[in-house]
Amino acid sequence: MKFRYVLLPLALCALPTACSQSDPASANSDASAKTIALTIASSNGAHAFQVEVAKSAAEQEKGLMFRTDIPDNGGMLFWPYPAGGGAPKEASFWMKNTPSPLDIIFIRANGTIARIAENAIPEDETPIPSGEPVAAVLELKGGRSSALGIAEGDKVTWTGR
Repeated sequence: MKFRYVLLPLALCALPTACSQSDPASANSDASAKTIALTIASSNGAHAFQVEVAKSAAEQEKGLMFRTDIPDNGGMLFWPYPAGGGAPKEASFWMKNTPSPLDIIFIRANGTIARIAENAIPEDETPIPSGEPVAAVLELKGGRSSALGIAEGDKVTWTGR
């Protein structure tokens, strides 16, 4: 009898502090996950999004890895951050196994934007720090922040908050 060995890909996590396994073939199927309404109020008006929510540690580890189908008005909200709640803390994200550029928006406990890391480089393993304690992190399609005039200090609100 012959055996054939199959190597399965090991996915590194969206957060460089922990890891999990993911299936790249099913990554885009996550796009059908439940979404919530999120609004960013900027100097040029309100910008509405429908975003997925990553609440659990496993969801936050996976993030938008392997995704190539991020809509202009979509994204992912990591809330509460850190998973499970607690006091806001400094965050650090990376782009390992993420083929699409992202805008990573770090949100303070009062809902204001602390920092925007625009067009994070796909597949890059360089940590992207928040620079201060945050209560949530929003990932949008790369370039959306600049295109919409979203800036640090703008207010972010969402369903359930």
